[in-house]
Amino acid sequence: MTVKIIADSGCDLPKEIIKELDIEILPLSVIIDDEEYSDGVDMNPKELYRLMKDGKAPKTAQVSPGTFKNTFIKYAKQNREAIYIGFSSQLSGTFNTGYLMKEEVLEEYPKSKIEVYDTLAASLGCGLIVHKAASLAKEGKSINEILERIEFYSNHMEHVFTVDNLEYLYRGGRVSKTQAFVGGLLSIKPILNVEEGKLIPIEKVRGSGKVMKRMIEIMTKRGVDLKNQTVAISHGDDLEKANELKNMMQEKFGIKDFVINMIGCSIGAHSGPGTLAIFFLNKTK
Repeated sequence: MTVKIIADSGCDLPKEIIKELDIEILPLSVIIDDEEYSDGVDMNPKELYRLMKDGKAPKTAQVSPGTFKNTFIKYAKQNREAIYIGFSSQLSGTFNTGYLMKEEVLEEYPKSKIEVYDTLAASLGCGLIVHKAASLAKEGKSINEILERIEFYSNHMEHVFTVDNLEYLYRGGRVSKTQAFVGGLLSIKPILNVEEGKLIPIEKVRGSGKVMKRMIEIMTKRGVDLKNQTVAISHGDDLEKANELKNMMQEKFGIKDFVINMIGCSIGAHSGPGTLAIFFLNKTK
C-alpha cells in the first residue's frame, strides 16, 4: 500500500485535489454564537464570510484528540504507513495535539509507522506541501523520500498576503485597535508573510491596486524559477482579484500551474473576507 497522507483543514486544498490524491482531511472547528461547526463539512467558507460581513465574530477550535487518535489507529491496524502534515504550530494547537496522539498510538501499536510534520506554513502554503507529498505517495515513493521533500518544501515556502479589513486582524490580536481604526480610514492595506510559523507584518500600502502590484514585486525578489513551479493563490471570497493576481503572474513570470482556492473557515475566521495570499518556493529542487 502507498503511504497515506493526512492533513488538517488549515491546508485549504480544493476538494478535487483532495479526492484525486486520496488525502484524508481532519477538520478544525468554527464556533459561531456558541454553535460548533466542522470546517468544510457543515460550514463552508462562503457562508462564513457572509456571516462575518453581517457582524458575526467566529472563533476556532483545533482538531480534537479523539479524531487524531482514531485516525492514527485506523492506519496502524492496517499496517499502513501514514504521515500527518500539519499547519503551523505557531498559529494553532492542532499540530501539537496530533503529535501527542501519535505518541499514544505508537505505545499501543509499536510496530506501526506514523509520522507527523509541522510545516510552519498555513493555508495553501501548507496545501502545496500536502499536494507534493500526496503526489509522491501516489507515485509509490517511500515514506523517507516523502518526508525529505516535505522538509524541503516547508523550509522554502513563501507566504505573501494582504487583508481587506484590519478589523479582523485586530480581533485576532494581530494589530492594535488604533492601527485598525486608522488603517480603515486611510485605506491602508498591510502586507504580511510567515516567518518561523508566525504572521509577521512587513509593510503597509495604500489602496488595493497598489498592494497587488507590491505583492508581485516581493514575489519577483523572493521567488526562484517561478515559471516551473506550481504557485498557489488563496482568497477570502474574492475570485475576481485572485484571477487578476493570476493574470499578473502569468504575464510577469510565465507561470502555467496554479492552485486557486477560497481560504477555508479555520483561517478565514481570523483573516476575514477579501484576504488575498500567494504562495511559492524561494528555492527549487
